[in-house]
Order: sequence, then structure tokens, then C-alpha cells
Amino acid sequence: MKHRILFVCTGNICRSPMGEFILKDLVTKRGLADQFEIASAAVTTEEIGNPIYPPARQKLAQYGIGTPDNELGVGKKRARQLTRRDYETYDLLIGMDDWNMRGMRQIAGGDPYGKLHMMLDYTDRPGEAIDDPWYTRDFETAYREIREGCEGLLEAVSGKT
Repeated sequence: MKHRILFVCTGNICRSPMGEFILKDLVTKRGLADQFEIASAAVTTEEIGNPIYPPARQKLAQYGIGTPDNELGVGKKRARQLTRRDYETYDLLIGMDDWNMRGMRQIAGGDPYGKLHMMLDYTDRPGEAIDDPWYTRDFETAYREIREGCEGLLEAVSGKT
């Protein structure tokens, strides 16, 4: 069984690509990469086609993700918008804050299969938001919270692997 996970944030240049590549790194290091399809998208259109925001990419590289030894596709990533078809394609769609969740529900036409979740639902802080580092400039906190969420998410789906 392949787990299909889509991370979603506002513009798909900071938080959701960080989630995408942190989880790709975790599953690769655990030898589980072939059991996962992991991607990311935006609820808005303003960043479509843009690469990962440089401070977010630098934060990933600081932790060894997106480096020449561990590229994982970081350099090729371009922002794209969430589609209704994504709701059918992915098993889980992971939003970063309440605004993302509203946008996800609107684009998907609701959540009849219970696929939409917040990133921190997989931690001891369910329902809490991950602040957008585009505004806060705090990429370290965003990285740590997203990593914690990814570790919890991986643990949650590992029982189904």
C-alpha cells in the first residue's frame, strides 16, 4: 500500500514544501520511500511557478535536506495550487493553519472522507497552527514544528504500512 500525502499552505513556497521535503527525508532514511508519494501545494495562486522561498530552502539545507548529497528534488520544486482532483488522489492533505484548512475545504468541496488534517494534529498540540515564516521570519520554529508533525504523521501511518 502506497501512502499519498499532500502538504498544503498559503503559497507553497515555505511551510508546505518544508513538510514535503522533511517527510521525504524521513522516509528515505528509514528505507520507506517506495511506500510513499509525497507532494505539496498552495491554497492561493500568487506564488504559482515560484521556487521554494530562499530562507526556507536555506533552513532545509542547514539540516541536510536539499544539499547535493540529499537533493530529494528541492531544487526542482515549483509552487502549484491545490485542485479538487488532489482530494481524490491523496490519502491525507495536511494544512498548516485554519486559513489553509478553510481554503482546502473550499477547493476540495468539503471533506467527506476525513482526509484534511492540521500538521500539528500529529503532535501533542492538535489543532494548533504553524505560523507562516514568510511573515514571522522565524524559519527555525517553523522547521522544528513541521518536523515534529512529520515524525508524528509518519508514526501514525507506519502502523498501516
